[in-house]
Amino acid sequence: MTESKKFVPFVSSETNMKEFTLRALIIGLVMSVILGAANAYLGLKAGMTIAAVYPAAVVGMAILKLVKGSILEENIARTVGAIGESVAAGAIFTLPAFFVAGLWDPFYTPGNYITSTIILIAGGFLGIMFVALLRRVMVESTELPFPESVAAAEIHKAGRTGGGGSKFLFQAMIVGAIVKLLAEFKLFATAWERFIIWGKQTIAGSNFTGQGGMFLGSPGVSPAYVGVGYIIGPTLGALAFSGGIIAWGLLTPIILYFIGPSMEMAEAATSAEWLAAAKDVWARIVRPIAIGGMLVGAAFTLYKMRNSLIEGIARSIRDVKKAATGAPAHTDRIEKDISFTFTIIGIIAVAIVTWAITFFIFKTALWVAIVVAIMMTILAFFFAAVSGYLVGLIGSSNNPISGLTLTALLLTALVLVILGIDGGNAGVAAVLGVAAIVCVAAAVAGEMLQDLKTGHILGGTPWKMEIGNIIGVVASGAIMFFILTILNDGDIARGNIEGYVGGFGSQELPAPQASLMAILSRGIVGGEMAWPLIIVGMFMGIGFILMRVKSPMLVSVGMYLPLTTTFAIFTGGITKGIIDMISEKRKHNQAQKQRVENVGVLLASGLIAGEALMGLVVAMFAVAGVFLFELFSFFKNPAFLIGFVVIILVAVILIVVPLRNAGNPEDPAPPSAGH
Repeated sequence: MTESKKFVPFVSSETNMKEFTLRALIIGLVMSVILGAANAYLGLKAGMTIAAVYPAAVVGMAILKLVKGSILEENIARTVGAIGESVAAGAIFTLPAFFVAGLWDPFYTPGNYITSTIILIAGGFLGIMFVALLRRVMVESTELPFPESVAAAEIHKAGRTGGGGSKFLFQAMIVGAIVKLLAEFKLFATAWERFIIWGKQTIAGSNFTGQGGMFLGSPGVSPAYVGVGYIIGPTLGALAFSGGIIAWGLLTPIILYFIGPSMEMAEAATSAEWLAAAKDVWARIVRPIAIGGMLVGAAFTLYKMRNSLIEGIARSIRDVKKAATGAPAHTDRIEKDISFTFTIIGIIAVAIVTWAITFFIFKTALWVAIVVAIMMTILAFFFAAVSGYLVGLIGSSNNPISGLTLTALLLTALVLVILGIDGGNAGVAAVLGVAAIVCVAAAVAGEMLQDLKTGHILGGTPWKMEIGNIIGVVASGAIMFFILTILNDGDIARGNIEGYVGGFGSQELPAPQASLMAILSRGIVGGEMAWPLIIVGMFMGIGFILMRVKSPMLVSVGMYLPLTTTFAIFTGGITKGIIDMISEKRKHNQAQKQRVENVGVLLASGLIAGEALMGLVVAMFAVAGVFLFELFSFFKNPAFLIGFVVIILVAVILIVVPLRNAGNPEDPAPPSAGH
């Protein structure tokens, strides 16, 4: 028999090393805000977020090495820096739903800021409290591999021996920002769009008369979308684009064809007028069908994980029982969490805050507020535990937060309807409030357990990481509403100039998950659901499952997004596929493939962050009413040719630079990027 190997952290528990320092905390907070803002921008526009643990590890390590910081300081900086992405995910999946549902219009008011900030901080704080209860058993479990945590720990270890890669991230950020800036100055068109008109005709042997056409479009000139496609790869990129093809190549043309004659379109209607009609059909008919598909996709995702979900719930109950017995007799530095008493008081405090929001701000009945607070606490606990368990199995990049949030929303809405709540704004707001807190709690819990596992490997102190995350959640929660406001108001201002209705849910800021939450909450509680369209979409989703589509949810999200967006994501996926093909042709070994993968992920992450941050700057100008880019534009009606060249150049960079850094076959394998 072989004796089980005792775990030994990278830094011994007896070592007295700098850890929770002011500089590490400040670096982490800055990264938290930046990575949170980048993910908010990306999630609202493309319906996806990227895991922040790898960029946070690389950037924190690069900065702290300049000032001779310790590896445990790097651990704190990464922990605090990565939490902003989780707060952003919770925010973008839920808060815009208040606007889309017509509850917060205008989006920004001092009252809405206070409400949203309380929701985000309460949800994040709740996630941290539950993780403090569950950490010891889950982090030390031999059943949970925590793949991204192991990768992040190896990155920190490699950094001690001179490894790096932050230059790729920062250089790509500059490229992404410059492309976004040149697009705003109208050096090139960001997409090519045409509408092909079909003549009016009666189908032979029938009384059906048709008239319409088909929309054709190019990939959007967006380094961020290309970066997303690169990260998710060719298969998932193709699935997202297939949703766009179904929406714009099948459903919109065929619906428009049969309703076109009744839309009072003049015989001499222009291509632009038909395009506007097609976009209206897509927004009002095809998108609800996509929502039905998303519902089935989310349910199927959770069903596929049913064994893990059930085990996660059962395990969480067992872990709380163990946690209630207190800390182990030996109180090594690497075993200390924040106190059990503080944790329980914190959970009760969040429940009281939820009750207060529901009763005093959303103006529900007293008993409704009590039911909502109880449901929120129970759902947040189970979903935080499940989120942590899933992260331990598959990493935070694959954590189905939107599916968990959707489940929480549906359960809350159905319970309130069963209890007889009226369909007014108060009930809808209560449902969205619960979903928002549960969403943030689950997102933060998953990310935090991932970071705590990394800290466990490196020898970090749990309670210091937990305190750092509390500070990070407060900072991100206090700022996130302003970021959302800038993006929303900036899109409204731009829409006023370019002739579309801007704001969350628009063609430029689709916010697919939040729009889904708004429609479902308003539909179930308020009785306004377009059920025929939703049901059709659900059958479509069942069809995807029967066809064994890898991700039915992603196809439906692709239907919900503009075609130029999914086409750009597909372009990034093709780029990743080309790299993989060349790597195989050159017979790269595993170490070389890993180096190519790491550099590529860093470049893609940098492109996303660069465009996102410049997008925020542009939006701030628009909110302020300063249309600098309109005043100093290169062309009034820019051509797409230069934009097409830009897409090619971005793709070439994503192919050439990683392959040039494949290294020698005999060099040791680097740590994985965790994707």
